[in-house]
Amino acid sequence: MDKITDHRDFPGQFARTQRFSLGVPRSFTLSPDGSSVLYVRTRGPEDRVGRLWRLDADGEHLLADPAALAEPAAEVPQAELIRRERARERATGIVGYATDAAVRLIVFALDGALWTADPAGVRPPRPLATAGPVVDPRPDPTGRRVAYVTDGALHVLDLAGGADLALAEPESGEVTYGLAEHVAAESMHRHRGYWWSPDGSRLLVARVDNAPVARWWIADQVDPEHHPREMAYPAAGTANADVSLHLLAADGTGDRTEVDWDRAGYEYLATVGWDAHGPLLSVQSRDQRTVRVLAADPATGATRLLHEQRDPAWVELVPGTPARTASGALVHTADMGGTRHLTVGGEPVTPEGVQIREVLSVDGESVLFAASGEPTEEQLWTYHPDGGAAPLSEGPGVHTGQRAGDTLLLSSLTEEGRDIRLLRPGGELRVPSLGATPVVTPRVTWLRAGEHDIRTALLLPSWHRPGSGPLPVLLAPYGGPALQLVMRAATWPLAEAQWFAEEGFAVVVADGRGTPGRGPRWEKTVHKDTMSAPVEDQVTALHAAAAHCPDLDLGRVAIRGWSFGGTLAAMAVLRRPDVFHAAISGAGPSDQRLYDTHWRERFLGHPDEDPEAYDRSSPIGSAEALERPLLLVHGLADDNVVAAHTLRLSAALLAAGRYHQVLPLSHATHGPSDPVMVEGLLRHQLRFLRDALNTAPRPSV
Repeated sequence: MDKITDHRDFPGQFARTQRFSLGVPRSFTLSPDGSSVLYVRTRGPEDRVGRLWRLDADGEHLLADPAALAEPAAEVPQAELIRRERARERATGIVGYATDAAVRLIVFALDGALWTADPAGVRPPRPLATAGPVVDPRPDPTGRRVAYVTDGALHVLDLAGGADLALAEPESGEVTYGLAEHVAAESMHRHRGYWWSPDGSRLLVARVDNAPVARWWIADQVDPEHHPREMAYPAAGTANADVSLHLLAADGTGDRTEVDWDRAGYEYLATVGWDAHGPLLSVQSRDQRTVRVLAADPATGATRLLHEQRDPAWVELVPGTPARTASGALVHTADMGGTRHLTVGGEPVTPEGVQIREVLSVDGESVLFAASGEPTEEQLWTYHPDGGAAPLSEGPGVHTGQRAGDTLLLSSLTEEGRDIRLLRPGGELRVPSLGATPVVTPRVTWLRAGEHDIRTALLLPSWHRPGSGPLPVLLAPYGGPALQLVMRAATWPLAEAQWFAEEGFAVVVADGRGTPGRGPRWEKTVHKDTMSAPVEDQVTALHAAAAHCPDLDLGRVAIRGWSFGGTLAAMAVLRRPDVFHAAISGAGPSDQRLYDTHWRERFLGHPDEDPEAYDRSSPIGSAEALERPLLLVHGLADDNVVAAHTLRLSAALLAAGRYHQVLPLSHATHGPSDPVMVEGLLRHQLRFLRDALNTAPRPSV
């Protein structure tokens, strides 16, 4: 027998490295000539402090290190903490930055203070005086001014003269300028609330009035002396924020023009941009079945319709769209049968079966985009009218990138690990990635399950030999529309799955119907019923894995998941106790009426119009069916899927006389990040699974 890998430190390593994200470079910006690249990265795999770096032919250069900056640390503004939570940002220090168009100026916020940095590294970073704590600072494309948000007001700072102008100040405590509302940041891929004109003379600014939105209070009961945090949360079926868009002069002259569209019929401001042709926005109806792309007149605010997209279920918002080429051709997507095509000028330009995932950039007439032919892979593609669409990457993995001049930044995550390269005419440059290598290596058998070819990963213990004995089974899905887990890449979910395998389980990970990457027909199978097909597909994947490996013990099967996966796990053990003998449900949205308007109504419609869709997609109504061990886990500070979801499910289980366990996580949001908590949670789940399935710990070797 081969030497058994010592996997026992995995939970600690997993927690200390922030799921292996620390030390990995991100947020890339190429210089216009492609000779250098900027990025954020921590110093190592267990360092949480983000720093700003530049790589060029002379090597890697540290441009800004929070530890070396003289300004005393201050408290991060609440609006910035909320922005980070929506963006799932877990690091500290420098977590983001922005540059002018020529990449001659860098600005970033550090603990509420505004800083500038020199991309060439000749001058040290310097702080700038502002009117208050800074959120989302961005220079104008010419590098003359910097805009930022403080206390809900949009300010512009003139870098030459130092004048700080408040361009838009909230009329009440319910109003903000320049920040994204909750559903935009959480459910629409839009984390920004203002956009510069190409010449830096004007801005498009979102005004958000939260007065119509219901108020929730998020309290962490571990600290009862602290007041609960009030937040405007638009739960399904309730009022959204009133969002409008305004054109403002950057010089503070007071010139202000509202952008005009049918805001009653299209209350969601989905995307905004400003290119050489003028302002471009897309708006979406409340039922999400119609999206309109509008061009705005920067002088009058009047809009004209460029494109309209309709769908009987919902119109998917694809990141990076809409956009325009230099000639003005609209870059968008079209769902045609089972394929989501990239369209340019109204014509599909990608092959049948290749699913567009994201438009990364538009340069001249060229479009750089990410797409999938095989759902377990994501390739980097390019399109140009002269040559059509063609992949730039190859081989299994998740590939993305950027392009500037003749330089291509290719970032690849494969089964062998991460590789980030600058491909230039003068030779390659490799961007240093300092992320940790997991102490366990995923040993994946890739399967296709059932008539739907459900992409499935089977992970067995490294020490297991065929016929050496039955293995209890753990299914570990997400299973929902926001995420795929079955990817041919060295991802943390597969490493986590292998750790459970090393502890004596056969682990099955499956992406069933409703998950992304397989086209609109696959995604929209779950319309009006988000649970039936996903539960069925997990059963199908389990049986396919058992057919492949007869050592799987179908008499001892558990399922665990987080967020959507948490609800899926609870529903699986409630509906199919003949298949699933235990479940762990983490941060699951159990009461579908408690989740936000844009995300929940997309799949289930309006709760007043189709309450049955909400009932059949919630485990609460099936609480009396529980006959297997169930562990419910939830962060008490979660402001996305609030703890009330789990508490309501627990109350229903108690009322039905059904035994279960509840594990509250103190101070934890939707993505727990405290290393002690993350490690302890993994070990607690392992013990629960062993007890529930009557499985002995693996003997020490």
